[in-house]
Amino acid sequence: MLKDILAVSGKSGLYRLVSRGKNLLIIESLTDKKRIPAYARDKVISLGDISIYTDKGEASIREALTSIKEKENGKNISIDLSKAQADELRAYLAEAFPNFDRERVYPSDIKKLLKWYEILIANGITDFSEKKEDAADTEVKDDKDTPEEEESDEAKKAAKAKSTPKAKPVSSRRKEPSMISTKSTKAKSTPKTSTPKKSVVGAKRGG
Repeated sequence: MLKDILAVSGKSGLYRLVSRGKNLLIIESLTDKKRIPAYARDKVISLGDISIYTDKGEASIREALTSIKEKENGKNISIDLSKAQADELRAYLAEAFPNFDRERVYPSDIKKLLKWYEILIANGITDFSEKKEDAADTEVKDDKDTPEEEESDEAKKAAKAKSTPKAKPVSSRRKEPSMISTKSTKAKSTPKTSTPKKSVVGAKRGG
């Protein structure tokens, strides 16, 4: 389920992958249901490929979301995110997910994680476990065949002939989302994109 839920750098909230087109992805906001294109220049991150820095290395964001859900009994966050201060955010996550790395996961990152949780819960997405269909690349069917989304046979052949270049990890400098060292999923000029590689929540301080 989380494989098709996306975070887009520079945009708030979460998005659902609707379809893949030529040089773009069609994504739908989970907040207002508006559909927009995400182009090759946009950094698009699959929630299913994000991990969080912990004291012992890395853990899947699935584990953190599941821990928060268990703490809240599947309900919304029990603190006011609009007013929560840094210490309150750290204390909250320490209670829900005690082994997160205090040095590499910033308060702003915690707030982002908790906002993501609330968006998912509001949309009825409560199963954060990894399923078999999440582990492999899946075809996304277009709702409508538009000129932008139609792919030629030549493009499909090119997709098979060319390997997808590896995405660069997020810099150690604070970049959105700063808590996440991720591999980005950019729209390709082919009808299929490879599943983004594992990413990590947290960032080193300094440059």
